[in-house]
Amino acid sequence: MKEILHKAFLGSLIADASAMPVHWYYDVQSLDRDYPELTVYTAPKNPHPDSILWRSSYKPRNKNADILHVQAHYWGKRGVHYHQFLEAGENTLNYRLAVELYGSILQNGGYDPRQWLQTYIELMLTPGWHRDTYAEEYHRAFFDRYASGIAPEKCGIDDLHIGALATIPSLLAGLSQVEAPEPERWVQIVLQHVNLTHNNTHALEAAEALAWTLIDLAAGQDLDSTLENRTSSWDSPKQFKAWSDFDNRTIVGRNLTPACYLPDSFTASLFLACKYSDDFEHGILANALCGGDNCHRGAVVGSILGTLNDIPTDWIGSLKSIERIAEIENSRSTPHNLM
Repeated sequence: MKEILHKAFLGSLIADASAMPVHWYYDVQSLDRDYPELTVYTAPKNPHPDSILWRSSYKPRNKNADILHVQAHYWGKRGVHYHQFLEAGENTLNYRLAVELYGSILQNGGYDPRQWLQTYIELMLTPGWHRDTYAEEYHRAFFDRYASGIAPEKCGIDDLHIGALATIPSLLAGLSQVEAPEPERWVQIVLQHVNLTHNNTHALEAAEALAWTLIDLAAGQDLDSTLENRTSSWDSPKQFKAWSDFDNRTIVGRNLTPACYLPDSFTASLFLACKYSDDFEHGILANALCGGDNCHRGAVVGSILGTLNDIPTDWIGSLKSIERIAEIENSRSTPHNLM
């Protein structure tokens, strides 16, 4: 099980890095014009025609809320790419955190929410730790509350964005490396973890469904029965297969929102994972080319495809986070007696 959940983790990172240059493109004609040959990994380009940073603002109330650091200079300006300083194959902020969550679990021999919150706070307040220009709303709200003196475990907000799911594959991969499988307990840990930042019914329901889906697939269950058992509230494999006869952008763009809002964004992710269940590479690229919040859909699409397929070596080798993952894994002793 641990090998498959590790592939799910890598799949989520790969999906994010692949989608990064076209993240939050809603005008797909502009996407096709700016990135006519999107293959494997690509560096982002300025200007970003759909960027809304020009109408966004974040002013930290004190040093305990300064999470943008030098990137704050670009907020309020038009055309700025959300990930303008990232290199091809580099992960966006939420997935950088996912890698460090994996490392925290391996280092501590399990998941400790207080330890993770301390790590999260330290990382985000360290200048230069990340080079992302954009930080999602939940980060900004968390640190604004933290800077006002609220206890970290109470700084989460009611946030229904699919970014809530970004760290779930890494969390399960980490647990599988240090513990024997306990699916019920693992799902409760996932819910506890997501609730620290996304105290929202839709986010928690999707988190639970994704956690069970990955655990079931890692245990050897087939995709159709897993989706029937775990995600029927969003839609059925039968519907996903019917939609597969249409262009991806007709489904994710017209039938379903390409944006970040749950529950639609979770349904869109499941559709793409189902359609490309036996084709990792084309599934990853299809998710990216649908635009919208493709990076965070990647937590679902990439992790499910990772459980079902071998991941091409060039996708792994060119992923910037792979060096950090290797460093994390090499710094601990080999686990014993784990499935």
